[in-house]
Amino acid sequence: MKYAYFPGCSAESTARDMHQSTLAVAQSLGIELVEPKGWTCCGATAGHQTDRVLSVALPAATLLKVKDMGLDLLVNCAACYNRLKVANHEIATNRQVRAKVAEATGGDYDGSVKVRHLLEVLLEDVGIETIAAALRGSLAGMKVASYYGCLLVRPKEVTGFDDPENPTSIDRLITAMGGTALDWPHKVECCGGGLSMSRTDVVVNLTDSIVGMAKAAGAECIAVSCPMCQINLDMRQLDIAKIKGKHHDLPVLYITQLLGLCLGVPAQKLGLNKLMISPARVVQAVVNAA
Repeated sequence: MKYAYFPGCSAESTARDMHQSTLAVAQSLGIELVEPKGWTCCGATAGHQTDRVLSVALPAATLLKVKDMGLDLLVNCAACYNRLKVANHEIATNRQVRAKVAEATGGDYDGSVKVRHLLEVLLEDVGIETIAAALRGSLAGMKVASYYGCLLVRPKEVTGFDDPENPTSIDRLITAMGGTALDWPHKVECCGGGLSMSRTDVVVNLTDSIVGMAKAAGAECIAVSCPMCQINLDMRQLDIAKIKGKHHDLPVLYITQLLGLCLGVPAQKLGLNKLMISPARVVQAVVNAA
């Protein structure tokens, strides 16, 4: 299985752990990833708030390069995935936008590259049975709250690979790894990613509500697939403790980190040292179950 791979701008900075764990999981499952030469920023999250043509032209510039590769484009960052999918949708449904984007990029892109999230590829191409057969460890019944956020499954007419109100793709992987995927009400609630720098007070309240609900549901950790969500739910627990006196102490891991652990990938190759809330008890549980 071979795919073009868009790592996104945060892959070498705030989301290095997501990038590392994605590459490790891909290697373990025989997925070949090829970065498009000269890929550029997709415009998340500010591009679409500034200029409509710019917000489509930025991802389209990369999609033009991927089209020449003749491969599906695999994305793990939910924000990048959303912007690339939106670009395809805008270009395919609006001739005026397509013409303006062609002028901006210097090439006429038709919206034909298939943009797929890693979860989609794992479930549809690799398959649960293949993943289960490759596991070297287990979550051993660990209770996991799968958190999808706003951008991974919305809007339905653009993303379309999971239910926008009750998605189950992460849950299915958790179950395949021997974990208990919790049924909880905040899996698609907003964490305030776009307000992380400008309104931290709002973000603290939003993340407190989400993490608090996960803990109330019995979660031993939260699984995510979005860099902004991971940073907010993980790092803001320190602010919640300082401002509100609540100590949730709930590890927030990328689904690729959990899957990597169960595939037998050493913890140091999964970027687990970047997490603010220690995942030590999660790692130990998988090691003990191996």
